[in-house]
Amino acid sequence: MDEFFKNRMFATHAVAAAASVTLGTALTYPFDTIKTLIQVGSGSTKQLTPAQAVERVRALSGGLGGLYSGFGWLTLGRTFGLGARFGVYEILTAFCKDGREDNYVYVSEALMAGLAAGAAESLISSPFELLKLRSQVTTASRISSSAYIRAEPAASPVIERLLSGYNPDKRILGEYVGLLSTLTTKHPNMAAALQEYPWMMTGSGRPPSICDVKRPSDIISLEGWSALWRGLRSGIARDSFYAGVFFSSWQFMHRAMLDWKAVGMDPEPRS
Repeated sequence: MDEFFKNRMFATHAVAAAASVTLGTALTYPFDTIKTLIQVGSGSTKQLTPAQAVERVRALSGGLGGLYSGFGWLTLGRTFGLGARFGVYEILTAFCKDGREDNYVYVSEALMAGLAAGAAESLISSPFELLKLRSQVTTASRISSSAYIRAEPAASPVIERLLSGYNPDKRILGEYVGLLSTLTTKHPNMAAALQEYPWMMTGSGRPPSICDVKRPSDIISLEGWSALWRGLRSGIARDSFYAGVFFSSWQFMHRAMLDWKAVGMDPEPRS
């Protein structure tokens, strides 16, 4: 019976955590979209303002609903990421507290466990962040994939030659190999090297727009599985540092408040 109630309590906490993450993300997501568009759309000569970013989304996506593009990906990423952060932290600190009478975690131990927990969070949430960012940028882009295909129906659009379900044009590949074979310094396997850049086989020589490569299947087909974890080292450094400071500072302040409340008490209470 006790085990049953423990399982129910765990499920209750999981549902409550997922609901709170969803609510918090829903309330703040439009600001995240505006921030992303300002970062991507601003240049050295022209700075995009929040009002311009909102107006651009409204005009190109048909309403303010475009501000929530990619919301589902971020919600999933935060839910799994926060679960990994606190789960890894609790597991690691359980080993630290094992055998101690006061069941206490030192600040240095909280820091090290937080660093590991942040790395796990970044590893899990990185693919969802990529998908979220591409959805946000797409909602404020002028050219959609359908418009691109209608504009050049006879030119074998790039999207038709790169994504799943289509094959590269071998004739174009042969022409590129023939042209490059006249160079004095040649790659030992030129055909294989060109296949690493499949858009070269369409005749356009240009990679597809981000509007055409935003779904997981498209990203994996064109860029490979590793693209989902692009920039992972920077993400690990960011999340590890954040989680380490978060847990260690929380542990420090928690201990400081306990010591302050215990002033004058004899004997001093245990943690």
